[in-house]
Amino acid sequence: MHPDLAKLIVLQGLHVEAKRLRDEMTALPKHVAGLSAKAKAIEGQRAVVLDLIAKEEALRRRQESEVKDHQAKIGRVRKQLDLATTTVQVTAFEHEIGFVQGEVSRLEDAELESMERSEALEAQKSVADVAMEDATKTLERERLRAVETIANDKALLVEVDRKREALRPEIGESALSNYDRIARGKGTGLAEALNQKCMACQMMFRPQRWNDLRDRSNEDEIMTCESCGRLLYYDPARDAPQRKTVPVESIAASIVR
Repeated sequence: MHPDLAKLIVLQGLHVEAKRLRDEMTALPKHVAGLSAKAKAIEGQRAVVLDLIAKEEALRRRQESEVKDHQAKIGRVRKQLDLATTTVQVTAFEHEIGFVQGEVSRLEDAELESMERSEALEAQKSVADVAMEDATKTLERERLRAVETIANDKALLVEVDRKREALRPEIGESALSNYDRIARGKGTGLAEALNQKCMACQMMFRPQRWNDLRDRSNEDEIMTCESCGRLLYYDPARDAPQRKTVPVESIAASIVR
């Protein structure tokens, strides 16, 4: 293996970790904002239900008041009926009593319908109360987690950046320049070659190129993927045929050691 490849593998690992930390610090506030918007939406839905409940209660109060007024009117008309002296008067008073009684029945039916609507709304309010409580607890929990995680990520990022800056001068200028150029365009500059394909773009290697890549004696050149252009590294410990023979220490293990 080219002497710079092992260091580039570590550098890319640090680069990926730095990106993960930055992405997480960017994503967490958006996540909290989404939860806040969800809580506000639930609160708005609950407010609508509460408003409808209040309107139904006000409607029933008006209906009850109207029923009392109609019943009082029936009482007055009955007294007038008792004093009637002609058939025409009796008929008129009875017609008026019948009409008002019909209004009373209509209002009582409407009041029952309003009570049924209120029961349904109360059920919706109970669901909204639970949802609001859950959303509030989740928001507070995730907001606290975001604050703690971001603070921790910032500290980790400082350490990762320190390691990256310390490692870069140890890598050959040509290899580092190629790595930086590829990484700027593709996000990563290295790709593992495994099972005769590039693990970044998933394209298969020609047999001869695969054999050249696996030839560990050729350490003067860093090969690149003909499809995506990334610098390639081969870890014999991870290659399927190698697992069936003598165990080989992986590159990652040798770096750690």
